[in-house]
Amino acid sequence: MRAYLDFEKPVAELEAKVEELRALQEGGDAIAIGEEISRIESKAAEALEDLYGALTPWQKAQVARHPQRPHCLDYIAGLLTDFVALAGDRTYGDDPAIIGGFGRFRGESICVIGHERGSDTESRLQHNFGMARPEGYRKAARLMASADRFDIPVLALIDTAGAYPGIGAEERGQAEAIARSTEACLEIGVPNVAVIIGEGGSGGAVAIATANRVLMLEHAIYSVISPEGAASILWRDTTKAQDAASAMKITAQDLVRLGVVDTIVPEPRGGAHRDASAAVAATGDAVAHALGELRGLDRAKIVQERREKFLAIGRMLA
Repeated sequence: MRAYLDFEKPVAELEAKVEELRALQEGGDAIAIGEEISRIESKAAEALEDLYGALTPWQKAQVARHPQRPHCLDYIAGLLTDFVALAGDRTYGDDPAIIGGFGRFRGESICVIGHERGSDTESRLQHNFGMARPEGYRKAARLMASADRFDIPVLALIDTAGAYPGIGAEERGQAEAIARSTEACLEIGVPNVAVIIGEGGSGGAVAIATANRVLMLEHAIYSVISPEGAASILWRDTTKAQDAASAMKITAQDLVRLGVVDTIVPEPRGGAHRDASAAVAATGDAVAHALGELRGLDRAKIVQERREKFLAIGRMLA
């Protein structure tokens, strides 16, 4: 059953009417009802187009967090074959919030590392809502080192509100683990591509998103803190999250303009949650293009280009 966001109410009402008419179609004038269904479906499609053509930053944040949006495991299932997940950081344990392993992407070997939020209550609890602990980032660094050793490109799929801030995570060195994972991203001599598929939150996202190419889905968000967190700090009022979202420049369109993100991956009309397979396919094409741009570069050039990319962020041009 489709879940609707608050601002999608006009579309929800139209699509509910379509479902009512379909239920009546067998018992009444099928031709007349069919024509009415077509008319309302067209109206709903136009309303959806208008809504998603003018989303505010706060509305994009809601879309990025939509519970039916495709997650890391959906992308792995749709884009990879022969995927083998690897577990553990060889220090403490495994972290289900970070999925990692090796597989084949369009016939070529690839290492995939991503945040998994879960798709229902049980899996969300299992994966800790995509908020990784230190062992998750140490696992990511271990996999990147393995990929580097065997000359295999790395693909990161980012979808997290941020690293887990619990006492246990802090006791086990959360900040150090994030820093080590970020360092691993910068130092590997193989191409790495990161895709913000939903929410990219703070250092928990940067830890695996420091890549040669950073892609971002059209309605995803990427920021140093959540809009709610920023509002609670700036105004001590989380109800001002909408104002914070607008001020923070968290959308793909803003971040491309600022040079933080390289490419926007278009989403299906109404967001990735309305057509997950199309969103996954479009992401696959964008990843293939990004990897193609990096193919043929030697290891030193790959590392140099990546470093220069991040050093250039924030520079003021004369």
